[in-house]
Amino acid sequence: MLNAMKTLFLYILIVLPLSIISCNSKNDEIIPATENAFIRMIDLLPLEPLNDAEKYSLLFMREEEKLARDVYDYLYLKWSLQIFDNISTSEQTHMDAILELLNRYELEDPAKQDESGSFVNSDLQELYTDLSKVGATSIVDALKVGAAIEEIDILDLKKALDANVDNQDITMVYENLMKGSRNHLRSFVKTLGNQGVIYQPQYLTKEEYDAIINSEMERR
Repeated sequence: MLNAMKTLFLYILIVLPLSIISCNSKNDEIIPATENAFIRMIDLLPLEPLNDAEKYSLLFMREEEKLARDVYDYLYLKWSLQIFDNISTSEQTHMDAILELLNRYELEDPAKQDESGSFVNSDLQELYTDLSKVGATSIVDALKVGAAIEEIDILDLKKALDANVDNQDITMVYENLMKGSRNHLRSFVKTLGNQGVIYQPQYLTKEEYDAIINSEMERR
């Protein structure tokens, strides 16, 4: 395990800074230049026993990241607003990271069919329908839907890390996904500000929200 952690440390010091320099300038989130850079980090960590809560969390987060991607794809087609296309691409990267974990632990992928707007989890299915409907009302409502999705992601990832997850590879992925979600939230709030709208948090506490919005974009 010590050798694996040393290798990971060297990877973070040497490889990731090089990939960050060549980030996608269209996106407000910093993403590694090579699609597999983040995923390769997972393989440097040990494969540990998986408890039932971690199993459920992985299956749920795979579809929750899909929900974000699918809603943003829908809203981009509806409003042609570039932020939705950019962040949808990032959500696909998040989905791929979770899929790598599912494959590592030999879990069946609930998003294997990858049909847009279709989910195994009934709660996520209902949420997709509701959010898509609200987002179709206006551009401002669409942006508020985007911000709400990122708030939900942050809270669900935090809850999993606080209560259920201790495997190193899952922890590393979830912590990075939270950074991405915080960056996405900042981007949606900024875009709403450009529309003359002051966003009010819908799920995070005011203290949690202010701490995110008043801090800089994060590098993964």
